[in-house]
Amino acid sequence: MGKRGYRLPLVAVGISPIVVAIFTFLVGAAIGSFLNVCIYRLPLQESIVFPASHCRSCSTPLPWYDNLPLLSYLFLRGHCRSCGASFSPRYFLVEFLTALLAVGLVWQFGLTIATVNYFILVAALIVITFIDLDHQLIPDVISLPGIVIGFLFSLISPTLTWRSSLTGVAVGGGILLAVAEGYRLLTGREGMGGGDVKLLAMIGAFLGWRAVPFTLFAASLVGSVVGIALMVRKQGNTQLALPFGPFLAFGALCYLFFGEQLIDWYLSLL
Repeated sequence: MGKRGYRLPLVAVGISPIVVAIFTFLVGAAIGSFLNVCIYRLPLQESIVFPASHCRSCSTPLPWYDNLPLLSYLFLRGHCRSCGASFSPRYFLVEFLTALLAVGLVWQFGLTIATVNYFILVAALIVITFIDLDHQLIPDVISLPGIVIGFLFSLISPTLTWRSSLTGVAVGGGILLAVAEGYRLLTGREGMGGGDVKLLAMIGAFLGWRAVPFTLFAASLVGSVVGIALMVRKQGNTQLALPFGPFLAFGALCYLFFGEQLIDWYLSLL
């Protein structure tokens, strides 16, 4: 991803990998709980700080013991203690997914500044994915600051040069902007929102320019498969609108964890 091959194994700092994995999982789940707040409130333009967590049905504030990541959902079986209203399984899913990805990042990159950098990206991708699925919207409040943060991290990152980051922003935004404009000129209608353009630019800022074509290819491939499957299910309806953000997020995660190895494998075949 720019400066390749850098990794600090956990054993190098004298910490048990199991202890680190458990601690990372717990921290990741706690952050996932906050991401749930962002997913719900950002599209509604509500504060992500106030009011405190509460039941959306009866407005009862949730005590700390009913707001424990993962555990509270299991203990209460996904229901509010006060009114019995059900909570979406997505709350548990987001917390669990964030925790797993946090552990994966530490396992892959060790206790490094790169891990912090990539976790910020992962958290942003999770929020963007679920908001885009619900509202077909990618908030600028995430993608635009994300571009800046990704570039700033490249100035101190051991895995990414600032040139690669800056090129990633230009290439990521430029490719999708060209595709969107070409589609509009050919069909006379919008086929891709500006949010997708900014999202790929953000991915390029965090992961460098090499991530952009890989992410776009993986997103297009998986998106096509899902789109065809949905068309068959909907009996040939070609007017289905699929948000592209989740597929871009998936492609970026694939590159983050496996991209360099897959690129090297492909190049070795040539």
